[in-house]
Amino acid sequence: MTSTKQRAELQRQIWQIANEVRGAVDGWDFKQYVLGTLFYRFISENFASYIQGGDINVNYAELSDDVITDDIKEDAIKTKGYFIYPRQLFANIAAGANNNANLNTDLAEVFAAIESSANGYPSEKDIKGLFADFDITSNRLGNTVADKNSRLSAVLKGVSGLSFGNFEDNKIDLFGDAYEFLISNYAATAGKSGGEFFTPQNVSKLIAQLAMHKQKNVNKIYDPAAGSGSLLLQAKKHFDAHIIEDGFFGQEINHTTYNLARMNMFLHNINYDKFNIALGNTLIGPHFGDEKPFDAIVSNPPYSVNWIGNDDSTLINDERFAPAGVLAPKSKADFAFVLHALSYLSSKGRAAIVCFPGIFYRGGAEQKIRQYLVDNNFIETVISLAPNLFYGTSIAVNILVLSKHKTDNKTQFIDASGLFKKETNNNVLTDAHITKIMETFDNKTDIEHFAKLVEYDAIVVNGYNLSVSSYVEAKDTREVIDITQLNAELKITVSKINELRTDIDAIVAEIEGGTP
Repeated sequence: MTSTKQRAELQRQIWQIANEVRGAVDGWDFKQYVLGTLFYRFISENFASYIQGGDINVNYAELSDDVITDDIKEDAIKTKGYFIYPRQLFANIAAGANNNANLNTDLAEVFAAIESSANGYPSEKDIKGLFADFDITSNRLGNTVADKNSRLSAVLKGVSGLSFGNFEDNKIDLFGDAYEFLISNYAATAGKSGGEFFTPQNVSKLIAQLAMHKQKNVNKIYDPAAGSGSLLLQAKKHFDAHIIEDGFFGQEINHTTYNLARMNMFLHNINYDKFNIALGNTLIGPHFGDEKPFDAIVSNPPYSVNWIGNDDSTLINDERFAPAGVLAPKSKADFAFVLHALSYLSSKGRAAIVCFPGIFYRGGAEQKIRQYLVDNNFIETVISLAPNLFYGTSIAVNILVLSKHKTDNKTQFIDASGLFKKETNNNVLTDAHITKIMETFDNKTDIEHFAKLVEYDAIVVNGYNLSVSSYVEAKDTREVIDITQLNAELKITVSKINELRTDIDAIVAEIEGGTP
């Protein structure tokens, strides 16, 4: 089955599950149950496959829990990070879901057991709380236990019927596609910001390529506003030939998306010892200071959010912000994320960050930060993208590429706002669009109406304005009018009008002359 067909089938089946529970669970809450169940199925099948070890004569789901020894359990936890007994597997719970009057409590016990199996092991922090958002007691599922179980059963049966085959054989990002489909259908109506929860896969691909460009191996990759982990995972998906030596790191402030990010790592067969996702506010409580510097940083931080800024007098002395001599405005934390990323970036690496366009031309503290970045030659490229690429917002965002190893003092500007394909309610970047942007990013050549390499002095003279439109002249799409030809045509028209008037006057005179 092709990727297009797989994606269409996945969306059809998810929508069918949605119809089963519609009226009780709204779209946004429904997302948590589908993704949680999808994750439960995946880790069950993944764990069973590990225990079976390729032996076609062994079916872990059919074994009795009693045959599992302590040694088997301990070895499995040390390797996989968690343990699931045969009776706790998704397949067994789903098979009896319709007739299980205790389904809600059984699920709660299974999820608690999976999480607690890691207690005391190195994987504990990566497993703890993974199912926290799968609330089987929620009244959103129904007012009675029977109602809750009926809808839980519908979700379990629906996910059980998804035609995945072997997860590793699929041509699409199953979790990412399911998440993106649910986001696209529910984000706008639920009042959620697409940028806050998910970066579309096509944009993620471009950002990952920018950050990883010409790096055959990186020590580690980092996202300070990780969301569901989609940006980190694009590095893995599209750069399998590259070596990411020490794994994937990220921090996320939203508890729900923090859990989704950790699930996403497992769903992509990134073992617990190869990722480290932390919960918390990156700007005032950053993690991974001991892990820096990072050779690749990718990020789509929230646009123009409030932060404590200069209300905290200690922040101006923070090593991340102090070099700029000024803090990002309290109502616009965008440059705080940029400076944070810069401080975590290695001397050989790149950071590719999605930014709100206003930060590139506004005055005040933001202009001073731009001056610091330009004077110290940290900005490699600014790319303007097309509008409506993200769910829940139509903003035409920019991508800022930071580097500490530039060989000249010029800054590249790329106007990619005309590169998009219209699909349903959103625009998308195609592979051809991404290829064009990357080729231009790589060769740094000027292309009329598309790309310009600008000298440092020109940016200084322009008040450190970094708007792409200030340097890349937009193509004039107005119709070109040939004045000489237009005058000739007007002359002919006037002549014809005069002839017509003469004829009309003659006719009128003849009529009047024949009147008695």
